[in-house]
Amino acid sequence: QAQLVESGGGLVQAGGSLRLSCAASGRTFSNYVMGWFRQAPGKEREFVAGISWSEVNTHYADSVKGRFTISRDNAKNTVYLQMNSLKPEDTAVYYCAASSRVGIAITSYDYRYWGQGTQVTVSS
Repeated sequence: QAQLVESGGGLVQAGGSLRLSCAASGRTFSNYVMGWFRQAPGKEREFVAGISWSEVNTHYADSVKGRFTISRDNAKNTVYLQMNSLKPEDTAVYYCAASSRVGIAITSYDYRYWGQGTQVTVSS
């Protein structure tokens, strides 16, 4: 059974950094687009970043562009999200997801597989 497991969340002060990891198991996701989404309390889930299977293409939400970096290691079946210069508004549960669509989708319904999420809290 395909499974995505996120890790690396936690509590950090504003301006700090965190690195999230998403380990895939049960199948290979090397030919899938991988994405990170987040959901803050009372808000809808929103796209954060995505990366193509070849790692050539990436796409970021405007709110994180220049601060977050998505990467993947297909040999390890793992995707990462390096988050720098964190702000209190980045506080949310962060989810890893996999999509079989061509191109980096930014809507959640285009992603078939999801992790359980990891909490990121940024204090001011």
